[in-house]
Order: sequence, then structure tokens, then C-alpha cells
Amino acid sequence: MPREMVTATGRVWKSAIEKAALEGPVALGAENLAGDYQANRKYHGGPDKALCTYASEHYPDWRERLGLDMPFGAFGENLTLEGLTEDRVCVGDVFAIGDGGVRVQVSQPRQPCANLSKRWNRPRLPRWMEENGHTGFYLRALRTGDLAAGDAVTLVERPHPGWNLLRANELVYAAAPDREELAALRGLAALSAEWKRILGRKLTRSAAG
Repeated sequence: MPREMVTATGRVWKSAIEKAALEGPVALGAENLAGDYQANRKYHGGPDKALCTYASEHYPDWRERLGLDMPFGAFGENLTLEGLTEDRVCVGDVFAIGDGGVRVQVSQPRQPCANLSKRWNRPRLPRWMEENGHTGFYLRALRTGDLAAGDAVTLVERPHPGWNLLRANELVYAAAPDREELAALRGLAALSAEWKRILGRKLTRSAAG
């Protein structure tokens, strides 16, 4: 649940970024997990962001780089996933989770926000995530049901095999992104409406010179 938090400089802010590990089944709905809510619904939550995920493989590097003892869930993710890094996951990938019939689809890479900076008192953390492409990603729920820690995550469909999330991140955060590439990414049927808008704005700015 969202709660008030205080930054290192004394600023009060409200967020549900602090996640705690749970045992046993948790219900996945169309827009979020049971008991998980967002303080700012303009940028978080909704059908294209039912689940926020992050790869467990990134944690050792961040712990060393930031000098912090960061537990799983430190990036505000609902699911810490093993083996699903941005270079191995594509826009539109459909995964089965567990044996209860849950189906989810990759909708977009995550856009690192200031909440991460405030939580860990590392102002440049979002920029560093953009630079190395280790952003995590969002999932939409195609078929709801119960999830639990330790569930297997199995790829069942890959409609856009040429567009892994690392490629998408590199394009979006490039100083001078290629217009044809932007248009190609924007045209992916499985891409979220939010990222389609972002890419549309980039194309407009690029056309304006």
C-alpha cells in the first residue's frame, strides 16, 4: 500500500515502492496483484502495467556499485525474475507463470523514475539504469489467476523476436535515434499505448529537426 516516506533531505513523499516478499499464492488481477496499489496512477499501474518485474541477475552489480544491501524487490518490482534479462526478453513475449493458467505479456520496458532515486538516495540511479539498459519491464495480464514465489515462468509465444528490450532501451535513450527504427518499434502491436505516445513525440521532434 502507498505510504508516506521521507528522503535523506527531509522531503516527504508518498509511494508503494517498498515491496515485501510474500509466501503462498497471490491473486493477479487485470491491473495489479491483490494488495498492491500505486500512489501515482498517472504513471504507474493500469492494464499495461499489471506487473513490474526486474531480473535477479542485475542485483550483484548494483549492490557493489551503490554500496547498498539491496534485497529483491529493491527496485519496486512485483516479481524478481531469474533468467529474464532485457537482452533475453522481447516486446510482446507471452509467458505462462505457474500451473494455474496465468498468462502475461511484455508490454514495455520500465522507465526508471525519481522514486528510485528518493528511496535509495542515489540521484543518478535512473540515468544509470537507462545507460546500461537494466530497466526491468512491465507485464499485462492476459489471463488472471494466482502467482507464488518459485513459480516457473515459461515462454509460450514470441511475436516480435527482433525487438528485445535492450534494443528498445538503447533506441529510446539514444541521443539521436534512427527514425526508421523508432517507427518500427512504435508499430509493434504488443507495445503499450504509453510507449507508442513517447515514440510518436520523438518522431515529431526528429522531423522538426
